[in-house]
Amino acid sequence: MTDTPSKTHRPNRGHSVAVDRRTVLQGMASAAAGIGATGLFAPAVHAQAKKFAGVTISGAAFQSVFWENLKAYIPEFEAQSGAKVDLQTQAFPVYNQRMDLELSTRGSAYDFCCVTFIYSSRWIGAGWLSNLDEFTKDPNKTAVGWDAADFVSGTQSPLINPKGETFGFAWEAGPMLMAMSRYDLIEKAGMKTPTTFAELQAVCAAVHGKEGVAGYVNDRLHHWHLMPFLMGMGGNLFRNPPGDLYPTIDTPEAAEAAEYYSRLLTEYGPQGVMSFSDDQAMRAQMAGRANIRTQSVLWVAPLVTNPDSTVAKTTRYSLMPSGPKGDFPGSNSHGLGIPAGSKNKDAAWAFVQWALSKELLQRMLADKGYASICRRSVIDSPEYRKRMTLNGQDVAALYLQVLEQGGKGGYMKYRTVPVFPQVGDKINKAVERIASKQQGSREAMRQAQEEIIAELKKSGIPI
Repeated sequence: MTDTPSKTHRPNRGHSVAVDRRTVLQGMASAAAGIGATGLFAPAVHAQAKKFAGVTISGAAFQSVFWENLKAYIPEFEAQSGAKVDLQTQAFPVYNQRMDLELSTRGSAYDFCCVTFIYSSRWIGAGWLSNLDEFTKDPNKTAVGWDAADFVSGTQSPLINPKGETFGFAWEAGPMLMAMSRYDLIEKAGMKTPTTFAELQAVCAAVHGKEGVAGYVNDRLHHWHLMPFLMGMGGNLFRNPPGDLYPTIDTPEAAEAAEYYSRLLTEYGPQGVMSFSDDQAMRAQMAGRANIRTQSVLWVAPLVTNPDSTVAKTTRYSLMPSGPKGDFPGSNSHGLGIPAGSKNKDAAWAFVQWALSKELLQRMLADKGYASICRRSVIDSPEYRKRMTLNGQDVAALYLQVLEQGGKGGYMKYRTVPVFPQVGDKINKAVERIASKQQGSREAMRQAQEEIIAELKKSGIPI
């Protein structure tokens, strides 16, 4: 998701630096603009106004538009509950490093925190987060109608342990879609939306270079973009994550997928594509210099919604094409949880309820244009569906379908293992070696396999 946009390399989609997220979601705000005032206000915290008078709760998260939006509403929570909120936001890598250390020592500095997608397995498995089922099942602590089951299953899967216990509730999701910014060129070539890997390559070949437009574009976060192709061709990153982390990328399927994806970039991409940031890739599409991209909805919705886009009328969206073994679009989500060491868990839970309530999220959609929402009731609302109908297409339905698919299939488990950031770096480098023709795909993936095994052993993970 994002896996959230940034002009610099990040280990996972869905991460953000505040300025860059504003740029991306500026278009998403346009999608929701015009909804008008809903008259909705977040409910009083379990109807116990001022219950937490004199209490200060501290929380931390990585920088994102969601948290910047939330800050505008926090005075309402403080007025309702009596509590004071100290919210600290930090750059993505800084936040994760500091929070990992804080949680590992069971410190009490924070009462609520962002549960980062790629660290969720580590933090939950180590017992560093509070079990939120203890709150949702207690009618004295959870407001009637809060409805934990309203969160889309795919967004909750990384926040639930193997026993089915919940340690966070999702505030952002990043499902992968395919966006075609110059669909008119595809039609002129007598072709249609590609639904398979073979069709995708054929369409890219047919339109590449037409009117100066590159056939395909993406950014350099290859460990996010490659995986749907890898799994679609029958491969996987690990043997059976998260329990069995023996790497499996030295297979013929993995080599074929890496070769295929590298060719999309080098044969049909714009000049310099191997160094593109996610922002550069998005702007290449918005300017009509590149056609197809497979990426999180946060990065492709602006093709229609951003006022700077030149391709709003020619853009079309679809699901990720499928391979011989199926379709596996990327999907990630980040949660809001309570550290095990918190001294103010009841007040923190009141904050979580308020921040992720149906009412507040609906207001955030209407007031701020925040559309990366994880509650089904909001996604299914007429306002959301209307504003996420982009160029005549129901993108909200595609968004929901990918989130549900990721939850049911469980295929995103590979990305929530503790060492994924290090593993992902090895994949990035392997794709770069293939694309630059320093190595063949079999050799590059075999080397990545050996490097990942060494990294796992160094981290003390049995394989």
